[in-house]
Amino acid sequence: MSHYDKLTSHYQTLSHFNHAQAMLGWDAAANMPSGGSEARSNAMAELSVHIHRLSTQPQLEEWFGNAEQESLSTEQQASLREMKRQWLQATIVPEDLVQAQSIAGSKCEHAWRSQRQENDWTGFEKNWKEVVALSREEAKIRGVALGLTPYDAMLDKYEPGTTTASLNTLFTDVKTWLPELIENVLEKQKSESIILPSGTFSTATQKALGLEVMKLLKFDFNRGRLDQSVHPFCGGVPTDVRITTRYNEQDFVQALMGIVHETGHARYEQGLPKAFAGLPVGEARSMGIHESQSLFFEMQIGRSKPFISHLSRLSADAFNAHNDPVFAEDNLYKIYTQVEKGFIRVDADELTYPAHVILRYEIERDLINGVIEHTDVPALWNEKMQAALGISTKDNDKNGCMQDIHWTDGAFGYFPSYTLGAMYAAQYKATMIQNVDFDAAIQSGDLSPIFQWLSDNIWSQASLHTTDELVKRATGETLNAAHFKKHLEGRYL
Repeated sequence: MSHYDKLTSHYQTLSHFNHAQAMLGWDAAANMPSGGSEARSNAMAELSVHIHRLSTQPQLEEWFGNAEQESLSTEQQASLREMKRQWLQATIVPEDLVQAQSIAGSKCEHAWRSQRQENDWTGFEKNWKEVVALSREEAKIRGVALGLTPYDAMLDKYEPGTTTASLNTLFTDVKTWLPELIENVLEKQKSESIILPSGTFSTATQKALGLEVMKLLKFDFNRGRLDQSVHPFCGGVPTDVRITTRYNEQDFVQALMGIVHETGHARYEQGLPKAFAGLPVGEARSMGIHESQSLFFEMQIGRSKPFISHLSRLSADAFNAHNDPVFAEDNLYKIYTQVEKGFIRVDADELTYPAHVILRYEIERDLINGVIEHTDVPALWNEKMQAALGISTKDNDKNGCMQDIHWTDGAFGYFPSYTLGAMYAAQYKATMIQNVDFDAAIQSGDLSPIFQWLSDNIWSQASLHTTDELVKRATGETLNAAHFKKHLEGRYL
């Protein structure tokens, strides 16, 4: 057996354990009784340590050295590159730190679920202090090993090749035009009348409606399922994808679009190449590319007029409300493109969303680099929220700095992925419409031409290329935020 083959076998074994860990995480979010938290945290911590040991076995260094001397195809070279990247990421961090982070993160996240509801910053801060300290320790270790600043080292986990310098440039530019665009759109929408949903929309009916929409989006139910959780997510492996949403029985619109978003993540997973199943090269390229798929589904497809036409028909059928003006196409389109300055990122409209992301990026960048302390976050959040959207979160941490799950387990460096994803999605659409009749495909109810383009250019390519190479091969250029700005102006003005 060649050293390359030994490595592929080893990484497929690792993939099986990662799958098991993902299912334990999914179950904790979707099914587990609260009393199971401590035992589950310990089990997941034990599994994390085992995965880390497998990822850092001493013979791997020799195998990589020998495999690099073997005669490999272009695809095998890419596969070796991605295995080595994951190996380097794993070997940098000591085992005791991995275990400590898993326990601290599980404890913080579980307590956060009730602390957030109670606006209990004091209680949350006690657990979060440890998560931040351990994350800083990790960032420092990674930074020294990779020759990066602490925050750039954390970014590298989610967005290989992306740096603080490039994000500062990108987001500073967005901040020059986004506030004015938001104000102009708010002014324009003042004269528009919208009928908002009222009454009770049962969870069971909302779920049935969501499943119909997933069918329209060609989700493969033989290889995945939909469930309910506090925070929507997508997890698992390509042949076992789990997505969740959350329901509000007073309003069906958020959960429905949340399902469209998570289905985008899931279709990417289900579309990854079978030839590389279980290998790093067969995984999603980056979090930004993953978000580009969910946001392509949600923003480019889901909030388009022809797709809203389908939602109008399906939701009126589901709730037996064909004469209710709420479900009229024009009204639903207004609901789904309504711009409002709000507190909550996951409920934010497409236009204000980047402001929520940039705020988080600036805080976590300075937190991990040691410029600010974790106790500074509530006041800074309030200050930045007032500057970006003119609203205050003073004494309202539930709807301020405690609203997201990401920081509870130390996922620092993740937030930029959301706006990078929105930018990539706009760029794909700008390229796609040169060869695909986008609106006609959606209108017909057969979205295959759109999904074929995504499959050919993104899904099937997995991690064969760097992010810049992937985007350039698909669109003819690396990330160009001008497409995003043009998309927003076109839709909202």
